[in-house]
Amino acid sequence: MTQKALRPRRFDLIAFDWDGTLFDSTALIVQCIQGAARDIGVAVPSDADAAYVIGLGLHDALQHCVPGLPAERYPELGARYRHHWFARQHEVLLFPGTLEMLNDLKARHHWLTVATGKGKRGLDEALAHSGLVEMFDGTRTADRTASKPDPLMLHELMREFGADPERTLMIGDTTHDLQMAANAGVPSVAVSYGAHEPEAFEAFEPLFVAHSTRELHDWLLQHA
Repeated sequence: MTQKALRPRRFDLIAFDWDGTLFDSTALIVQCIQGAARDIGVAVPSDADAAYVIGLGLHDALQHCVPGLPAERYPELGARYRHHWFARQHEVLLFPGTLEMLNDLKARHHWLTVATGKGKRGLDEALAHSGLVEMFDGTRTADRTASKPDPLMLHELMREFGADPERTLMIGDTTHDLQMAANAGVPSVAVSYGAHEPEAFEAFEPLFVAHSTRELHDWLLQHA
């Protein structure tokens, strides 16, 4: 069988968001943002406001959550967020069925990548903790390139693997993910079990909205 025959039917490159898409971390991120705000004595954002910024780079996320904070205090707030996150990250696991889904996609010879608002240290530790270091062919993090919804993450991944936009798929749980895909001219799939409510996805016209990892897995095997 030739390498050409082994290629996927529709998408060569699949880019996954991490938090809220593969990793069941939404609740912990919200708690860490709130704990960081509490630590430095500023107004604690609501659950909804803290969840909304998931997927953005840390600086952009904290600026949105605590808009009145002077810019010189953002490093302090970021340091307290990282303190809470790294102390508790071991509590978080992959969504059930994620490993099976990734293994099936890998067997179909898709290039699997991660495009995340996390920093590189946080993603590297999460990949090691979940045993997925060898699963992904490439990664992009917000501290090494532009934060979502800027399309640079996807542009860089497509350039790295020689993938065309129409043969690239972005999968994520937030409007930031879907806006990034739209900005890059890339089709998208949304998942409803992460940070954002599915009603917000309609404006971005994703190919599919999955309500569980099982639904996402089945759709990808049939359509990707």
